[in-house]
Amino acid sequence: AFCIPVYIPYNLTGRWMLGKGLCKVWLIMDYLLCTASVFNIVLISYDRFLSVTRAVKYRAQRNMTRQAVFKMVAVWALAFLLYGPAIIFWEAIVGDSVVPAHECYAEFYFTWYFLLSASTFEFFTPFVSVAFLNLSIYLNIHHRTKNMGACAEDDVKTQRVRKNLRDGAAWSVFFVKTRKVSSSEPTAISAVIEDIDDVLSPSSCVGANNSQIFMQREKFSPNRENPRLCRRTQVSRLSRDKKIAKSLAIIVCIFGICWAPYTLLMIIRAACSGECVANYWYEITFWLLWLNSAINPFLYPLCHSSFRRAFSKILCPKRQSVQPHIEAQSC
Repeated sequence: AFCIPVYIPYNLTGRWMLGKGLCKVWLIMDYLLCTASVFNIVLISYDRFLSVTRAVKYRAQRNMTRQAVFKMVAVWALAFLLYGPAIIFWEAIVGDSVVPAHECYAEFYFTWYFLLSASTFEFFTPFVSVAFLNLSIYLNIHHRTKNMGACAEDDVKTQRVRKNLRDGAAWSVFFVKTRKVSSSEPTAISAVIEDIDDVLSPSSCVGANNSQIFMQREKFSPNRENPRLCRRTQVSRLSRDKKIAKSLAIIVCIFGICWAPYTLLMIIRAACSGECVANYWYEITFWLLWLNSAINPFLYPLCHSSFRRAFSKILCPKRQSVQPHIEAQSC
């Protein structure tokens, strides 16, 4: 909203006509907004990582507003500290300005070692971090999917046993061993059997080891916890986490595609003082950078229900106060 409208006339005319003070303000805003966009991607990736790999801890800390505000303030503060002081004080420290009159770019524009150091914190470290977080999420989901497959095999075996169910009951056969006694003494069986419907006749059930076979009818209570319900919950959570991983992968891929060309060309261009890279290539990568910052606000609500609710509260506060929000799944 600020950087692009100011840059278009400057790019078309080739002259900066707004003064040196506004030039520094524009540069600070440009670097600040782009860098904050990158750091926010890292913060969102870390948030999604916690929601998938440490779900219980994440849900316990999700409503801590103070912690969330601190993280957002830290992102913007770090984004400013990376380039802001250099833009403001570089000329005073060096003692001279290298920017010609009627032009506007940072004093460190051709200082390759500073740009390499800054790019390490602005692009390379964030990109490696979000790649690691995405890989961790993928491995976590893969491990859980594998465990769900093993549980599915157990469920198949359980279903085979349940085929013997009839009218909510099943027959189970067990042996009760008796001690050998004389014919004049009663048979002592040290077992208490509840709810026995049928006992096979001793003449047909007593074997060489004087054991009796009992058939007991086991009642299945309808109020007993159903393991299928628990399994459905696990499947639902796994499906949600897969959608989170997919949406996060889209954001990270777009981030890498938009930022990698600019970062590499910026370092190369600074190393050769702008003579080895055509200006139009640099302009293309520069617009890719802005494109990433422009589409991120649309990607976040598209891929996360929490962002959709947040944007809805900001844009339509009256509607949110009248209609209670309904929990939705991530895309």
